[in-house]
Amino acid sequence: MVLNPVFGKLVNKRVVLASASPRRQEILTNVGLRFEVVPSWFKETLEKSSFDAPYKYAVETAKQKALEVAKRMHLKHLRTPDVVIGADTIVTIEKQILEKPVDKQDAYKMLSRLSGKEHSVFTGVAIVHCNSKDNQLETEVTDFYEETKVKFAELSEELLWEYIHSGEPMDKAGGYGIQALGGMLVEYVHGDFLNVVGFPLNHFCKKLAELYYPPPKHTIHHIKHDSIPSVETFEILSDTECDSSDNTHCKDSKKLISTAVGHSPGKCESSTSLYNVPVENQNGVIENATQFPSKLMELLDGFRASKALFVACKLKVFDVLKDKGAMTAVEVADQLNASVCGTERLLDACTALDLLEKNHQGYSNADLANLYLISDGEYSLHDYVLHCNDHIWPLYTHLEVAVKEGTSLNCRMTGNKAGDLFQDFYCQSAEVKQHFMSAMHSIAKVTARDVATAFDLSPFRNVCDLGGCTGALAYELVLLYPDMKVTIFDLPDIIASVASFQPSQNTTRVSLQSGDFFKNNIPEADLYILSRVLHDCSEEKINTLLSKISAVCKPGSALLVAEIVLNEKRTSPARAVLQALSMTEGKQRSDMEYKQLLEKYGFTSVQTKITGNLLDVILCIKKMSTH
Repeated sequence: MVLNPVFGKLVNKRVVLASASPRRQEILTNVGLRFEVVPSWFKETLEKSSFDAPYKYAVETAKQKALEVAKRMHLKHLRTPDVVIGADTIVTIEKQILEKPVDKQDAYKMLSRLSGKEHSVFTGVAIVHCNSKDNQLETEVTDFYEETKVKFAELSEELLWEYIHSGEPMDKAGGYGIQALGGMLVEYVHGDFLNVVGFPLNHFCKKLAELYYPPPKHTIHHIKHDSIPSVETFEILSDTECDSSDNTHCKDSKKLISTAVGHSPGKCESSTSLYNVPVENQNGVIENATQFPSKLMELLDGFRASKALFVACKLKVFDVLKDKGAMTAVEVADQLNASVCGTERLLDACTALDLLEKNHQGYSNADLANLYLISDGEYSLHDYVLHCNDHIWPLYTHLEVAVKEGTSLNCRMTGNKAGDLFQDFYCQSAEVKQHFMSAMHSIAKVTARDVATAFDLSPFRNVCDLGGCTGALAYELVLLYPDMKVTIFDLPDIIASVASFQPSQNTTRVSLQSGDFFKNNIPEADLYILSRVLHDCSEEKINTLLSKISAVCKPGSALLVAEIVLNEKRTSPARAVLQALSMTEGKQRSDMEYKQLLEKYGFTSVQTKITGNLLDVILCIKKMSTH
């Protein structure tokens, strides 16, 4: 086991990943490495023409990222890390480096250039060992790079634009992500696949094995470690959570050797990280070094993080920073008509949450904010964030009483015995109703592509989206399936208000019909869709609705259900379990529970697709008559 002795060396060290990339975090976590995440503030502005090879640019960028985090933690946070890992992935073709696309047209140019050709993906990695001596930071850098060859298939115009419209290319170097939808563009990969995802794990493992030769047993000196083990988390911890006394280094048991930049393929094996590490104290007694409860502290501080996001959206901080480059706190405060002190603290909080980036010039939006938090973005969740702030946040202040009484949060807050959240919003003023529909529309826009493509729906020509609201899913369906027509069936007040949500490229293949699917006849269709409906319904309402759908369904017709699907223990995903605390008359269900429910109403061939998005998808077929 190559990595066991290596992780034994790292387990009591403060290991930091200088990257906010969720892909790098997942790769390193999967092999048992325990680390904190502190994204680098180093701006990737190195002059590319000054490097005689693309990989040298990637290596230098990775090194500068890691060194910036090491210096900042040492000087500003007063907690020197032991090891900082920096990485930078670039895509090159004909020795030209392709950055992240600035807009859809730029993404089109990049992907068109890659179409039918082989290109290189380089990742530069820097491993920085740090030590604090007389309050001075000392660093020792080991760096390397990995190259992987990727060949794209010949891409049609239609496929190119479908991929670009998915939004995925916009935060990816070279305009694609091989681990997601971008994988459909790739014809072959020569080399380390994970390198293309964002981190060359194989090479990294070999480099660690070189750096940490396990010493002979008779030379091991047992030293008491005053520091806490490094934190196993994907999130950035606050200074309060991470403060500890300086680590005591076991220099006698560490051997560093000189390393060369180059290609070093090899096989690496993963090890399992432990929560309690046996440590022998100075008296020779074995103790357990208990891990700092970072997960607990993350939960305790969760409400602060949520409120910071809510307020930033309420004040339209991300709109102010859109396309402006870096702005100072004074400039942002002036735009917001807010205090400089309060604005600066809010901007720093958003930076700590990876929503903003900060350097010596000021603050700018992170990719996440540009994609999802600007109010007029194509996939903006801005209105849903405001809905959570204005309506969901106040609801949950009644959670304690609601749990004791078993009544819904909405019932506790409004006094409405029915506690129907959706009906309450539909009965509000036009402005409140419009805001609610905007929130639902934003969620539907983000989930529509994954719901529409979870299964091949091309055999169905006539579709009815029951409770289709603004039509986000309906328009995605007709975009993907040229022979499909979709009817949106929803309450009269909703149908009357959907015009403002319809896309500019309107289509006659989407029609609107008003009605109450609990009371009125529903249109005939080959495929019925229930998206985010069943989890909120009582058993009585579900019986009414599914009985009605089953009765009108012809044999061979289908029902598509889009909901969050729980695991067998009904404990994951957390968002569904927490949502269930609203104590509505409905409930969240597991895959097996949905299967049993749907089969009860004559549907068979029940299939479930876990999408990884906010909604999972279930498809079932109305069984043929036995007569």
